[in-house]
Amino acid sequence: MTLSAKWVVVDIEGTLTATSQVHVVLYDYARPRLGPWIEQHADDPVVRDAVREIRELAELPADAGTDRVVAVLHEWMAADRKIAPLKTLQGLIWQRGYADGELVAEFFPDVVPALRGWHAAGLRLAVFSSGSVAGQVAFFSKTTDGDLTGLFEHHFDTVNAGPKRVASSYRAIATALAAEPGDLVFLSDVPAELDAAAEDGWRTVGLARAGEPYADADFGAHRVVDSLALVEIEPA
Repeated sequence: MTLSAKWVVVDIEGTLTATSQVHVVLYDYARPRLGPWIEQHADDPVVRDAVREIRELAELPADAGTDRVVAVLHEWMAADRKIAPLKTLQGLIWQRGYADGELVAEFFPDVVPALRGWHAAGLRLAVFSSGSVAGQVAFFSKTTDGDLTGLFEHHFDTVNAGPKRVASSYRAIATALAAEPGDLVFLSDVPAELDAAAEDGWRTVGLARAGEPYADADFGAHRVVDSLALVEIEPA
């Protein structure tokens, strides 16, 4: 499969790294640290705004304590809810974890060679993930293959782009990249995300990796592979 593009935009969970890397390793790391982080960073405007938004979304009293806020966050994590203030707090905690060397990102074997190959060929790379931009940057900064942040020019999340299953989010990304939709390729393991990107005119590639949640999903008309080694993209 050979595609022509200027930008390659990648999802993370299920596409570059195993879902367990997020739902087990990262979630288990963040879960017990949410309360202490909120308490220790109460004067941080980012944390303060996140807590306020959590109370509003969960319809908690404005003075609800940290324990009630954390209980809501744990419920959202258990349901894998892609809610911005949760992702913000997780990202801050993960950022510290990577910086302290307590977390190290691992990828599927085909990922790093593909990313480096596309970058070396002159393709421009970006990320669109539900995880916060801060969390994304931290994730790529400390990996089993070293610091990969230099491969990516832009990072997008549900705050600066929008929901991943809505076409307008991909229009926002294309605008931010000053690119035409036809010059963009999006790689994801979630058919609904690929549908949204295609609706805006993007080229798409589905990742159906064995053992992942969407391995047996119906990807419709989207190109589908089980390894990035099978995706050939040439600079437009």
